[in-house]
Amino acid sequence: MSLPPAAPQRQLKHRRQIDVQVFSREDGLWEVDATLVDTKTRDANMADGLRPAGQPIHDMLLRLVVNTKLDIVAAGSDTRWMPYPGICSEHGDAYQRLVGLNLLQDFRRQVRQRLGGVQGCTHITELAQVLPTAVVQGFAGEVIDTKGTAEGASQPFQIDRCHALRSSGEAVRVHYPRWYRPQPAAAQPPEPNPRTSKDSP
Repeated sequence: MSLPPAAPQRQLKHRRQIDVQVFSREDGLWEVDATLVDTKTRDANMADGLRPAGQPIHDMLLRLVVNTKLDIVAAGSDTRWMPYPGICSEHGDAYQRLVGLNLLQDFRRQVRQRLGGVQGCTHITELAQVLPTAVVQGFAGEVIDTKGTAEGASQPFQIDRCHALRSSGEAVRVHYPRWYRPQPAAAQPPEPNPRTSKDSP
């Protein structure tokens, strides 16, 4: 893989940090805390005055409670730092609209439908988009069978969801042999018959 080379002299201006933490609970449910924090390396003039370098422009928390089927049973958000204090957070509890969605069933489209544009906060709605794969990672090996070796197991979730784990690929052949499906060889065009060829005398 090639990466564009970093310029020998470059100056950091802005940092966005996204952190997702997945917690198990005693009642069998799981909590997902996703945070987004934006900071700048210089003082910024904001609606409420000067925001010193390093102090958040945005600091937002989205919390979901999910069951082991990845259904969202509770949701809410908290905006702790914002560009327009008292206004950015006026969407109320818009993110309760995530309740009833399943993280693996058309989740991203339904988030945009329920919370896109002026219905919610651009940054929290964007943050929600990273949650399906993050929660799957949290569940891997505990809730989700990632090997698929048990009797009657279904194909592991991750197979055929990325290039490396395509069912016809080397990673699946070596690490998930039960689920390896070689790709059929491409059909070769038939050899031309010299008796019917236009170039024949």
